[in-house]
Amino acid sequence: MKLLLDTCTFLWLNSELGRIPERVRQLCADEGNQLFLSAVSAWEIAVKHYGGKLPLRLSPQEYITRYRAANGVASLRFREDDAFHLSKLPALHKDPFDRMLICQAIARGLTILTPDEKIAQYPVLTTW
Repeated sequence: MKLLLDTCTFLWLNSELGRIPERVRQLCADEGNQLFLSAVSAWEIAVKHYGGKLPLRLSPQEYITRYRAANGVASLRFREDDAFHLSKLPALHKDPFDRMLICQAIARGLTILTPDEKIAQYPVLTTW
């Protein structure tokens, strides 16, 4: 499976593993699955960190780079064709970062690992 980590899922995978259901932990540990962290999540982490809403012991760049490598998570760029799906999304979720992740998942056939019930209301595969 190709799995896109929601930003909170990536953060919890590295600091609050108990918040992630066993099924999702198993999916992340399965070497047959491909795990991705979007550049959108990197942007969200940086914005929240520098805005004081997300304390990290490392800079966002160091944190993301270290923990992506530690968990076998590949970086996923946000492409123009990902953005074109935005006009097709209903206005169920106001968070622009989540809406961009939804677009990427739709465009690239990814399943989003997320606890966010609003994301699950979109025509995108989710697991939690």
